[in-house]
Amino acid sequence: MSTGEARRVCVITGAGGKLGNAFCKQYAADYDIVAVCRTRVPGVPSQFESYVDPLAVDDSSANANRVFVVMSDLAKPGEADRVVDLVLARYDGVDLVVNNAAETAFHPAGLVDNDAAFADFDRFFKVNVSVPAQFGALFARKFWTSRAHENRERNRNIVNVSSLSGNRVYPGGGQAVYASSKAALNHMTRYMAQEFEAFGVRVNGLAPTAFPAQVSSETVADAVVRLDRESVTGKILVVDREPQPSGDGASS
Repeated sequence: MSTGEARRVCVITGAGGKLGNAFCKQYAADYDIVAVCRTRVPGVPSQFESYVDPLAVDDSSANANRVFVVMSDLAKPGEADRVVDLVLARYDGVDLVVNNAAETAFHPAGLVDNDAAFADFDRFFKVNVSVPAQFGALFARKFWTSRAHENRERNRNIVNVSSLSGNRVYPGGGQAVYASSKAALNHMTRYMAQEFEAFGVRVNGLAPTAFPAQVSSETVADAVVRLDRESVTGKILVVDREPQPSGDGASS
């Protein structure tokens, strides 16, 4: 739904994980991707490495759409600011921000018998709720707020990657802290949508079930792009099954 001929610029955090890898592999030809990584990088060509096929006469096509990798721990003071400044210095604008970085460890002993759950509490809420909100706010403050008309024409938006556990209770899985942080992210997403609407930037959430165990990482990546191409805001899109063949009326 973008306008003009310029490729859309997408910034995705947690880009070295399962969803980040799938997104970069599937959509590097469609977006200029900034892959923000804490420790792992996506398995695609970047400014740091190229792919070489020793049997190919011309392997240029494999490297035609390199992603731009930025190494950063966004939870550290000043890092979100640094990354936003770096992105805006490199590109003319940002059309899609995918907040995918997350803390995901579970605590099978639960809350009552497990001090580890509370030791992780502040870190989970910082990485899973505060960092996505801050990252979006920085792009707004430094770029989007003065470009309302352009934002609407470019259909600019944020997708916060949540989890189905933020909507449902799964007994016995040790997900209390993780799931609560994702529930908080869902509500933060709704508030961000309300505030960002003033300058024409949409904010939605994505709540997949476990991937790739129950749905493929590729299906979740497709759902991110679906939200980017739609016009909705304040929506939490649930992905709890693989898409069915067209014509049977099923959808995720």
